[in-house]
Amino acid sequence: MSEMIQTVGVIGAGVIGASWSTLFLAKGLDVIATDPAPGAEQALRDYVAHAWLAMESLGAVAPDASMARLSFTTNIEDIAAVDFVQENGPERLPFKQELYQRLDELLPPEAIIATSSSGLTMTEIQKGCANHPERCLVGHPFNPPHLIPLVELVAGKMTSQETVERADVFYTSLGKRTIRVRKEVPGHVANRLQGVVIREIISLVNEGVVSVSDADAACSWGPGLRWGLMGPIVLNHLGGGAGGIEHFYEQFAKPLETWWTPLHDLDFTPEVQQKIIDGLHAEVGERSFQDLAAERDQLLLTLLKARQAVQQ
Repeated sequence: MSEMIQTVGVIGAGVIGASWSTLFLAKGLDVIATDPAPGAEQALRDYVAHAWLAMESLGAVAPDASMARLSFTTNIEDIAAVDFVQENGPERLPFKQELYQRLDELLPPEAIIATSSSGLTMTEIQKGCANHPERCLVGHPFNPPHLIPLVELVAGKMTSQETVERADVFYTSLGKRTIRVRKEVPGHVANRLQGVVIREIISLVNEGVVSVSDADAACSWGPGLRWGLMGPIVLNHLGGGAGGIEHFYEQFAKPLETWWTPLHDLDFTPEVQQKIIDGLHAEVGERSFQDLAAERDQLLLTLLKARQAVQQ
């Protein structure tokens, strides 16, 4: 099925859409991107040109891949013949329902329509499709999609199993690591997991336990290093020594519960938000968005190369 997908339509050429475009192009696909925003085409091409260097560094550029296979249009009608759509529009349900109605009428029935939505459910989005809602699903990436392998696949109530299978094969052929979310929940899975951590950071900072900078350091220089290698449950298993996760729970089940119980309601008021904002600016100082993103991507490349070396 993945070989049948040769041309991808990318709707929305912001950060996520541009990153997806980079990945699709690097894998030897043709990409037609569309975005009505002024300056969107130049911003997209600049992003792809810069991100291409990272893909080359990873050895992730196919022999027949070329940035010249990217075309841009402001007219959504121009994507009528694509094989697959990766939609990255605003997180507004009425907007997406209207968009999917247009796509449903425009695209051939076999073309899959995937949304990068981080929180909206496909059951609600696909209500805009009168003809073929079964070919719609969530294909939620993590930023930046051209580097982070994870894609969460979430079906709506009218999504067919065949669509999920085809999308899984396609994303996997691009080098993505897919997971199947078995039940629709707001935020899917990975955002729910990181949301718990972020909520606790906000709570701890608000209570004066730790600064924003030290809370970030606690994650990135502690468990975050291990989470980049293995999942928390496997790490619990290793934490149990020769006795494995059974011994770990014998030793730490009760302490874990005591860490959970202090949780209480947290109102994310403007005052609390400002406290986090002030702490963030104190942490990053004069470093620009571009500098921080470049640092993130360089560290991601180092980690991904290390994982590649171990897996070979």
